[in-house]
Amino acid sequence: MELLEICKRAKEVKYEVQRLSTKAKDDALLAVAKALTDKKDFILDANKKDYDNGVAGGMHQGMLDRLKLDEKRISAMAEGLRQVTELEDPIGTEIESFERPNGLKISKVRVPFGVIGIIYESRPNVTADAFSLTFKSGNAVILKGGSDAINSNIAITKVIRDALSEQGINPDVVQLIEDTDRSVTKAFMQMKDYVDVLIPRGSAGLIRAVVENSTIPVIETGTGNCHIYVDKDADIKKAIKIIINAKTQRIGVCNAAESLVVHKDIKKKFLPRFGEAMREYDVEVRADELSFDLIDGAVSATEEDFGKEYLDYIISVKTVGSVEEAIDHINKYNTGHSEAIITENQETAEKFLSGVDAACVYVNASTRFTDGFEFGFGAEIGISTQKLHARGPMGLRELTSYKYRIVGDGQIRA
Repeated sequence: MELLEICKRAKEVKYEVQRLSTKAKDDALLAVAKALTDKKDFILDANKKDYDNGVAGGMHQGMLDRLKLDEKRISAMAEGLRQVTELEDPIGTEIESFERPNGLKISKVRVPFGVIGIIYESRPNVTADAFSLTFKSGNAVILKGGSDAINSNIAITKVIRDALSEQGINPDVVQLIEDTDRSVTKAFMQMKDYVDVLIPRGSAGLIRAVVENSTIPVIETGTGNCHIYVDKDADIKKAIKIIINAKTQRIGVCNAAESLVVHKDIKKKFLPRFGEAMREYDVEVRADELSFDLIDGAVSATEEDFGKEYLDYIISVKTVGSVEEAIDHINKYNTGHSEAIITENQETAEKFLSGVDAACVYVNASTRFTDGFEFGFGAEIGISTQKLHARGPMGLRELTSYKYRIVGDGQIRA
């Protein structure tokens, strides 16, 4: 069975990659970065097939945005790899150390997971991002991309593997499952004897399927129903600028704003200008009763709208009477991803920062910054919305576990 062979090879090679020096890993990453840009036409040709198939199949605009590659995005992929080489290698880093009264010296150090499986949809850039972080953190990786990006993923994986081979590194440190049958995906989730941790990236349906069907420990990356709360003490000009960026820069990403919450005391000054800005960018506004009349062209929001990740030119609006009500609303409907407050009141900002339950909470900034690249992690493996074992953008350290090293001098237990 091809899947079984892939898993066996990954389990064998994980010990090889754990022994690589930091310099060997960094040199290989730089070689892969160069290969990605050198072979960009090969990758773009493959991506065009996927994109054309998506258009012919009626793929949603937000999904097409995730799928599409261009020279700029390939350059960003390569730059992500180069940034990873500049990051500290976490492997072997001492987290803490202490000595027991009996003289035992105990240290806690970072170690790789071993084999990481990643199941993802649409975004072919994940192929390079996932490789760079898993490789630098001393792990082997098995990739299972979606059928919609299969040609792109095959091309990117080939470029990576060829570059690794030229560096004298076993290319099986990164493998792609090319079979797009769903039964193979489900079987992959059962490979507990070979895969140490599984990370899903994609739709709520994909993540739920992995969590419910996997026998492998899962780090859950979640969807993003991200809110922006405009407080009564907000700078309106600043708020409009931030909302435009968070909502419209890229609609098909999990850190895009999907929901607006606004304080009732500022709604008459703010909402007409907000509505005008949204019309300029062709964003449909789904408003509650208290805000509906202040936004030209708005449609009535339903209860479902407040909890929905649109990945589209749509935003919901909810009016509240206090920051406490805003926090309660956000905690009820959010997905634990990224939330923001626009306010010039420091005390209110602190209440929001403390009260909102999410991986990333912003004051006077766009939610679009929730990203490993923007946080200085280089590429990212995903945004974890759970609380074990990682939360928020996942970089190198989040792809490690730890072990204890205990050094004695003949001690025995009484």
